[in-house]
Amino acid sequence: MPESRVRAAEVIGKAIITEENGRKFGVVENVEFVVETGELINLVVGQPSSYVAQLNLKKNEKGKILIPFSAVKSIGDFVIISESELY
Repeated sequence: MPESRVRAAEVIGKAIITEENGRKFGVVENVEFVVETGELINLVVGQPSSYVAQLNLKKNEKGKILIPFSAVKSIGDFVIISESELY
């Protein structure tokens, strides 16, 4: 089966939804990665929901909420994340 690839530009603007209960976290504002290796590190959350704003998640130097890429389960019409893997 051929590997499916997604460009970072295609991910930006997609809604971030939890797999556990379909709760919306916000939208992907940006993607952080290691330039030398291309390793994806975090999704930067834009337009955070009131729910995600209450969580004690890591933030970048601009105060934007970060979702570790390891919590991403799938990318399609939405970015599906596992809330249990955020901490």
